[in-house]
Amino acid sequence: MTEAFLGMIGDYPWDDWLPVAFVALMGISILVYVVLDGFDLGVGILSQDPSVTETERDIMVGSIGPYWDANETWLVLAVGILLTAFPIAHGMILVHLYIPATLMLIALIARGVAFEFRAKAPAAQRRTWNLVFFAGSLIASLGQGYMLGVYVLGLGTGWLTFLFGLLTAVCLAAGYAFIGACWLIRKAEGTLQLKAISWARQLIWLGALGMAAISVATPLASPKIFERWFSWPEIAFLAPIPLITAAVFVILVWLLYRMPFENDRWSRTPFALTSLIFILGFLGMAYSFFPYVVPMEVTAWEAAASRDSLLIIFVGAIVMLPIISAYSIYAYRVFSGKATALRYE
Repeated sequence: MTEAFLGMIGDYPWDDWLPVAFVALMGISILVYVVLDGFDLGVGILSQDPSVTETERDIMVGSIGPYWDANETWLVLAVGILLTAFPIAHGMILVHLYIPATLMLIALIARGVAFEFRAKAPAAQRRTWNLVFFAGSLIASLGQGYMLGVYVLGLGTGWLTFLFGLLTAVCLAAGYAFIGACWLIRKAEGTLQLKAISWARQLIWLGALGMAAISVATPLASPKIFERWFSWPEIAFLAPIPLITAAVFVILVWLLYRMPFENDRWSRTPFALTSLIFILGFLGMAYSFFPYVVPMEVTAWEAAASRDSLLIIFVGAIVMLPIISAYSIYAYRVFSGKATALRYE
């Protein structure tokens, strides 16, 4: 069957665009994961705030209950594409990021276990599982932030890379907590919504610091990226991204310091604007690094698997991507109302 399929498609120049298609698909998967799993990791981080009552914690967990498992599917898809479509890049990246990637996976597993057990365990054990849920959310967020920082600096080594990785780890965790707070503004009511607004007001500044740090470090990581950012006419294409991002931050600050509004007006807007900031940051990084999969070392074409392998994977992606997307959209539509406590009784 495989040979018949490959014979049917003929000699079309798939080698030219298939690697680009997989880079785009992997990038979109990472972006969707960061936005969607970012907010539920953020809710997990916020769940251990000292001001949160047990009832409020149940509502916070309930607000992500229908989604968190599906959100992580996008991470599986992104890593699967990296492994199968770009095996050379997969090996090179893991050599540098093996430890933080392992810690992230362990944290995500522990978080998933705690998510289920905290709702079913006896009252005496619930506090332990709440702490595991918080720790798993925090460690996974820090691990992803550290990997982002090291990747931006070209997978380098040394104290500078390590310290920048720590900075981006803290800032990404804060960014996740911020988008988690914005999610709770949308999903919560009453006192918990007021707390979410307060958290968002505090965390937006650290999130802005992380965005600024990555924006400054990215062009300094490589002369090629610097030239792409600041030469003419390329700068004309890039300039709208930071300008729009800054404008969105200003609107967010203005909105958050005037919330809540009557009849829950504008409660969805902070989450939408924060998602837009994540999208703009992703576009800036994509512009900076494309066509490289390993920064400034290996391009998409150099890292790509054979044409036949890519074609088979591409057919699978065409089948699975609409299914994953449809399930996610359906789940968000069905559970679009205000959150309630997660119960299994």
